[in-house]
Amino acid sequence: MSTHHVDQDVFRSVLHEDIDWQPFPGFPPAARLAVMVGKPPEPEPYVVRVKLPAGERLMPHRHHEDRVYTVISGVFYIGRGDEFDENELEAYPPGAVVVLPGGTSHFHWAKSGEYVTQVTAIGPISLDYVDSRNDPRKT
Repeated sequence: MSTHHVDQDVFRSVLHEDIDWQPFPGFPPAARLAVMVGKPPEPEPYVVRVKLPAGERLMPHRHHEDRVYTVISGVFYIGRGDEFDENELEAYPPGAVVVLPGGTSHFHWAKSGEYVTQVTAIGPISLDYVDSRNDPRKT
């Protein structure tokens, strides 16, 4: 798949079977990220998709950038706070849109099976764990 870049004057589409899922250093090893539009490390708009397999968790973390999550498939469980607390999780079905302001501590859990979310934001992409011991980049 060829990623579309901002200000690129071409019509482009991305079909499900053409999505290029890759590991992402800040995620647990089983999680995947696909760049759909833009260059996430740059200060420009981007669209990525995140796939988290059943049972996986993303421990409390923050992003510098404001984010808009659209649930593509599965149920997206997200909670807010500096501690992972199952009681704080909210479940969002496919089609739901979640707006997350930058700097908001939150966590995810693929509690009922794999989910895919699409994230729209303005880069650079960021991911800072509340507790650095949860950061896969530090192990």
